[in-house]
Parts: sequence; C-alpha cells; structure tokens
Amino acid sequence: MRQLPLRSTFVTATALLLGVGGTVLSTAVAQPVARPGAQPVAQPADRPVDRLADSRGLYAPSALVLTVGEGERPAATVAERAVTLSCAPRATGTHPAPEDACRELAAAGGDPGALPSALPQTLCTREYAPVTVTADGVWRGERVTWSGTYNNGCEMAATLGVVFSF
Repeated sequence: MRQLPLRSTFVTATALLLGVGGTVLSTAVAQPVARPGAQPVAQPADRPVDRLADSRGLYAPSALVLTVGEGERPAATVAERAVTLSCAPRATGTHPAPEDACRELAAAGGDPGALPSALPQTLCTREYAPVTVTADGVWRGERVTWSGTYNNGCEMAATLGVVFSF
C-alpha cells in the first residue's frame, strides 16, 4: 500500500479544484488524505430523520415593513414611524403587538385594505391632516405592496386597527 503525503483536506481540495494555472476543473473531487496511524471513523448507515425539524422550515414567509407618515401620496410622504412584522412561523418584529396584528392580518387574508373597520362607530374630528400608510413585503409567499391615505390619524386608527397602531 502506498503512503500518501500528509496534507490537509483543504489544501488537497484547493489544488484539485484550481488545477494548474488557476483553471477550475469541473470534475475534481476532494478526498481526505490518509494519515499514518489514523483509524477510520464509522459512519451510521441509516440515521433517523427528524421530521419535526425538517417541517419547521417548510412555511411560506409572511413579513412586512409597515410605515406611517404625514402626507397625501405615498411617493411624497416621508415615513415618520416604521415597524417590522413577521407572522410566520411565529409573530415577531418591532411591532408593539405582533400577535394581535398578525391575527388581524390573517383574518383579512393579508390585505391591509380588507382590515375590519371600526370607523362607523368611531367619533373623529373633521380635521384634515392627511396620513399615508404603507405595507411592503410578503404574505404567505405572495408579494404585498399596499398604501392608503386617510384624512387624519383618528380615521386611520379606526380603519386599520392594531396593524398600524405603532
């Protein structure tokens, strides 16, 4: 049996992959180099599959950036407040009430424009100080880009509930 020179797997792999003159060889395969006196490590033939761990990564993402700013148009409005809201696999983010906001968005199918409005039951002044809100991100894997403009902060809060209460 021929003895191989002592070199690390990394050096051997690099030499095989780069070849002569730095040219990448597409068929090169790095193999560990035998060391004198080293015993082979037994690898289990069949390892049990942790199905719970595998299924944790299988969800469509739901993560949004929500903004609130004074102004009439989204393009001309400077965001005064912004939060992040992630609803899958669990409610997190910088939103002050992520669980409640995720629950309301889920009931609306992820569409901020379909949030249940309490405006008919809310008394707001007739002050005109336009507020524009935006939601950008993904909901259950689908791209979301939404904006809405309201006459004032009271109308916005009554219309959008917990989701834009920050």
